[in-house]
Amino acid sequence: MTTRTTERTARGRLGLRRRMRRLALPLLLSAGLCAGALSTTGTAQAVDATVITSTQSGGRTVSFTFDDGPDPTHTPRLLEVLRRHQVKATFCLWGDHVRRHPHLVRQIVDDGHRLCNHSMAHQDMGGWSQQQVRQNLEQTNAVIRQAVPNAQITYYRAPYGSWGQSPQVAASMGMQPLGWRMDIADWTPPGTAELVRRLTQGVTPGAVVLMHDGGGDRSQTVSAVDQVIPQLKSQGYTFDQPAVR
Repeated sequence: MTTRTTERTARGRLGLRRRMRRLALPLLLSAGLCAGALSTTGTAQAVDATVITSTQSGGRTVSFTFDDGPDPTHTPRLLEVLRRHQVKATFCLWGDHVRRHPHLVRQIVDDGHRLCNHSMAHQDMGGWSQQQVRQNLEQTNAVIRQAVPNAQITYYRAPYGSWGQSPQVAASMGMQPLGWRMDIADWTPPGTAELVRRLTQGVTPGAVVLMHDGGGDRSQTVSAVDQVIPQLKSQGYTFDQPAVR
């Protein structure tokens, strides 16, 4: 092979490598964007399947969580109370209610609260297969993200606390199973004063507290939260979010 032929061959190989790099770069960027999208939706990396009942910081902290919303009457009132007291909470969303009131989900997110998947129709999934659970949770997440594209759905809470195989499924989807240490039983309204008593006397450091902003008349809960937050702050409590493993 002549020297000139060798040079032409070398230049041809160099040009081919450069063209391949130019072609590969958009593909690599696209792959990176896809991975980033998965991370944004919270499904790229599994979390621990342990059902969490404590705050992320521990100590003299408490986490308020609200189930079964959004509700067109009580959720806006609750958001106003939390905003006024500068407290962040977690909202466990009922998919059918999200579909009817997507603007309230946007308000929850805009106010800086965290989201939790609470199933599509609040059915007892304790005896469901993993495939059935996954289909339900995926549908609920999809409805939430129709309201808030790329919403971060940090937690999953089982309706009625009937977990079955749902913790493993939720964790594989990037959602921390979220339980509670204290349930004030506001689903049978006992009066605002009684709810205040239960909260102030029953709360313990590091507790996740279960309450409701939907599924019925939650006016007593909203009023109780408004009264209790200053009392807990005066006792040295700060408000935290539930832990994530």
